[in-house]
Amino acid sequence: MVIHQSAEDYLESILALEEHLGHGQVHSIDIVNRLGFSKPSVSIAMKKLRENGYILMAGDGAITLTDKGMEIASSVYDRHKTLTRLFEYLGVSVGQADVDACKVEHDLSEETYGKIVEFIRRASPDKA
Repeated sequence: MVIHQSAEDYLESILALEEHLGHGQVHSIDIVNRLGFSKPSVSIAMKKLRENGYILMAGDGAITLTDKGMEIASSVYDRHKTLTRLFEYLGVSVGQADVDACKVEHDLSEETYGKIVEFIRRASPDKA
């Protein structure tokens, strides 16, 4: 499945917001605030994600991931959390680790990512 990095970022943000908000009621304004994009840009992106079957939008504007969207969002979000953890183990500050993980998560090969997961599990088996 080929999807652009920007779409991955939006899907990941929806999942992260669902987790952060705790009630699963993500709206476009939440995404605007998280990513710092304009309302029109987020609106256009949500329309494209909906048209491609990655999200559903309720009448009140609540956004939910479809199974197809959740698959991508989970993969990218797991990579992000794992890479953030690795960078923190290396001594990178929490904020910078998060920023750098976002830059790396899309471009890392499966082989390298797999080795990072193995390393994290060995370094901290209770957190893998």
